Amino acid sequence: MIRRTAAAAPARPKEVLAITTPHVAGDEDIGEIRHIVGFHIRLAHGAVFRHFTETFAQLGLTQKQVSVLWLVDDHPDIAQTGLAQRMRMDRATTMAIVNRLEAKGYLVRRKSSSDGRMQALNLTAPGRKALSAAKRAIQQHEHWLKSRFSKREVVKLIELLTRIHE
Repeated sequence: MIRRTAAAAPARPKEVLAITTPHVAGDEDIGEIRHIVGFHIRLAHGAVFRHFTETFAQLGLTQKQVSVLWLVDDHPDIAQTGLAQRMRMDRATTMAIVNRLEAKGYLVRRKSSSDGRMQALNLTAPGRKALSAAKRAIQQHEHWLKSRFSKREVVKLIELLTRIHE
């Protein structure tokens, strides 16, 4: 029997995320699309992501990496599967993020003391330092975001957005 192997597929270029451009005078006339909720969510996401990226530029961390550090700090010895569940991400994506953070020296994997088949994740001293800097940046970012709303509106906004993602 002759086995044929498929030719290797050409490498695809890495996708570049396009951050939406900021508001400019004259772009208010958007016609009927102004009534599309998803359009406004996309614009809001773009503005929040753009500000987050600018705020975090010097830290060298992504939103997901910061979330992983924060969750590992809040849940010492968390298993990678538990991390994936809490972040609502697939295991492969979670593993890639954990691998990057481990390569930076921010996380360590150890055998779980409760289940030898699982690996427990914990922050290293540099990981705690990076998380501390990230938390300061998040406070700055949250202040920028929440300054657009009253305290009651922030509570309501979180409630409404939660309905979408839960």
